[in-house]
Parts: sequence; C-alpha cells; structure tokens
Amino acid sequence: MTSTSPPRQARHAVAAPAPRRRSTAAWVLALGWAGAAAVLGLWWHDTTAVVGSTDWLLGAGRISGLLAGYCCALLMLLMARIPALETGVGSDRVARWHAMAGRYTVCLLVAHIVLILWGYAAQSHAAVLSESWTVVWTYPEMRKATLGGLLLLLVGAVSVRAARRRMRYEVWYYLHLLTYVAIFLAFWHQLALGADFAAGGAAKAFWYALYAAAAGAVLWYRVLGPVRLNLRHRLRVHSVVPEAPDVVSIVVRGERLRHLGARSGQFLRWRFLAPGLWWTANPYSLSAAPRPDLLRITVKAVGGHSAALARLRPGTRIWAEGPYGGLTADRRTRRKVLLLAGGVGVTPLRALFESLPAGPGDLTLVYRARSAADLALRRELESIAAVRGARLIFALNGPDGRRPALTADGLRAALPDIARHDVYLCGPPGMADAGYEALRAAGVPARHIHHESFEL
Repeated sequence: MTSTSPPRQARHAVAAPAPRRRSTAAWVLALGWAGAAAVLGLWWHDTTAVVGSTDWLLGAGRISGLLAGYCCALLMLLMARIPALETGVGSDRVARWHAMAGRYTVCLLVAHIVLILWGYAAQSHAAVLSESWTVVWTYPEMRKATLGGLLLLLVGAVSVRAARRRMRYEVWYYLHLLTYVAIFLAFWHQLALGADFAAGGAAKAFWYALYAAAAGAVLWYRVLGPVRLNLRHRLRVHSVVPEAPDVVSIVVRGERLRHLGARSGQFLRWRFLAPGLWWTANPYSLSAAPRPDLLRITVKAVGGHSAALARLRPGTRIWAEGPYGGLTADRRTRRKVLLLAGGVGVTPLRALFESLPAGPGDLTLVYRARSAADLALRRELESIAAVRGARLIFALNGPDGRRPALTADGLRAALPDIARHDVYLCGPPGMADAGYEALRAAGVPARHIHHESFEL
C-alpha cells in the first residue's frame, strides 16, 4: 500500500454525526406484511366454512390468488422508484425486494392456477384439462387473465439469474416492462371472478385503492417526474475527459441544477440521445459533488454501451431520471469515516471524499486498483486529501500481478481504530463481499457499513 498523509494544518468544517433514525426498511417491511395479513383477512371474513377436499382446494386457490394479486400491486410500487424508498431504504435493497416479490408472485400464481382448476374440476366432476378449457373460454375476463398470467410467467422466466446472464440488459429491461401489461390484464379478472369482491363494498374499494396508489406512483415517478426533470434542467454533454485506460468522465451541463436535489454518493439513470445509445438508460454515479450548473459521471468501458460513451460529442442531449440511492452523508453516525473503493467504484466515494464533513485525520479513502495507471481521478483525490487533511491509501497489485488480500488484519494495520469508523464501501461484487467480511471481522458493526449493490 502507498499512503498520502497531508499536512496537519489543513482544516475543514465538522458536522455533528447524524442522529440515529428508526429503520425505514423495518417499517416498510412491517407495512407490507400487514397488508398481506389484511388480504388473508378478506378470505377469512367471507368464508363461513370449509368442508371436504373440494372446499380446501378452492379455499387454497382463493388465498393464493388474493396474495398473488396483492404481490402484483407491491411489484408496481417497488418498480415506481419512489424517492422515500430509494433514499430511505436504498436502491439496492428495493431492487432485491422487487426480485423477491416477483418470485413470490410467480409461485403464488402457479399455485392459484393449479388449485383453482383442480377444485373446479372436482366440483364439476370433470377432467382438469376439459375444465380448464371451459374456464378459459367461458368465464368472464378469463382470456385476458390467461394472457396476463402467461406474460407474468415469461417475465419470471427471463428474470431467473441464469437466463438473465445470457441476455443483454436492454432486452431483459424491455421484456420486464411487460409486467405492467400483465398486471393490467389480470386486474379485471380479480374483480370479475374474485368471490371476495363479488358483493362490492369495502373489499372492492380497498382493492381499487391499492391498485390506484400503485399505478399513480408509477405514473408520477416513472413518467411525469422524469418529463418535468428534463424539461426543467435541459441536460447536455459539456465535455468528455479521459481519466485512465478505458475510463472517461462525462461533464454534464444543465439549468437550475441546484433544484435537482442531487447529492454526493447518489446516481442517476442516464439516456444519451445519440445514435445507438438513445434506446437504453444505465445507472452511473456522480463522481464529483454536484455544482449549480454542472454534474459529472465517470464511466469504465465494460460493454458496448459504456465504451461508446467515450465518443459522445459536446452538446449531445441527455434524458435522465433520478437522483436515486442512499449512499449519502445521511448514513453517517460517527466522527471518523473510511471510504473503501475498488476499481470504478471509486466514483461515488470520490464525491463523498470531496464533500463529506470531516476534520483533519477523520477521513480516510482506501482505493484498490490493478496498477497506478488504473487509478482513475488520482490527481483529484490527492488534491482533495491535501486540502482536507484526509488520508489517501492506494492498494495496488504487486509486481507479479498478485492482488493484496483484503483482510481484517490489513485494515487494522492501516487504521488501528477502524472499529470506531463509519465505512462507505463500493466496488465490484467480489471485492465488495470480501471487504464487508473483512470489516465485520475487524470489529466494524454491520449498521456502520454502508454500501449499495445491484447484483441480484
């Protein structure tokens, strides 16, 4: 490791640690499970008795159908990118919840189809296949529901990790949008055939309110919000600056950016309106503290889309969504802070290194890279360290190419009091996992390790 320790006379204002807050995630999860319990209450309220195997099959089918419909509404809410969830819970955790809710939805949907058709067949003393044909072609709204169910199963299939890894992100993304179509088609079937909604009243009003809230959140945050943002701020590429091999910074100019609300550590989803790029939007973190007229991202070429960004021309228009993410100064609860970065994961931490309130000696950045040539933004980091009285440590591969191990002992050697630090962690999945385990072994409590990951 190489270390840069600036003069001790440097000074920077120190903010008091943020007060501890109740876990937003715990409250959201509690609310979600309470909603599921209320849905089960609908079935319980409308079921006077369960007698015989047919009633058990139909009852289980109704329960799985109600829960599948409830999960569909949760899927929309988790897809809406609601700011309170994105920042209070964290974009990575919301993404994991969405994936988990999707798996629950598919399993419940399959259970509902099998149990209901089996129960109907037993009730009519008919074969399951012939009863299925009758249900699909004669029951109200069933053809729509069948198409919606098939679309949900398709989305579930392409979202399996093994299938997703073999598919381009853009293809997966646009197939994933079929979820909205599937939910719309299935919604009317729920009201038309759901025994719990047949009498109308409070149950039907609750279902309408649940879906209206979910659809309203999607419309506001995924459609109207981005339209307002881009009409107001009119983002364009200002310049493209090479930083390291296969790494460039894109400086973005816009109007009234102080009203955007972007903060160090956050990211936006960027759609560059240039040939070959306009049809996809990718998340990139801010690599410098936002300015009233400029934003900056730093991107490593890891695929065709990111490599093409190096060829962007000044003046190229940008469509952006955000800001998102909770890897901000709000998570900090201790005076001393360690920023632990790997590769291009340094970008959000570079912005925090510049802007996170800290006194001399209270802020440390450890940056892992293959070689000195791969240290993106090195001069900026050294300048920030010198001005702020912060410590900067580069962890580079040895002459034989061997990567230094990320261990608890190594972290304690660099920072003997590491257990009294808040830690912000960002890097490739393998490095992030190893860093988290090393930090825990070094005595850092889990609640003081702040990171976001998008590997689902």
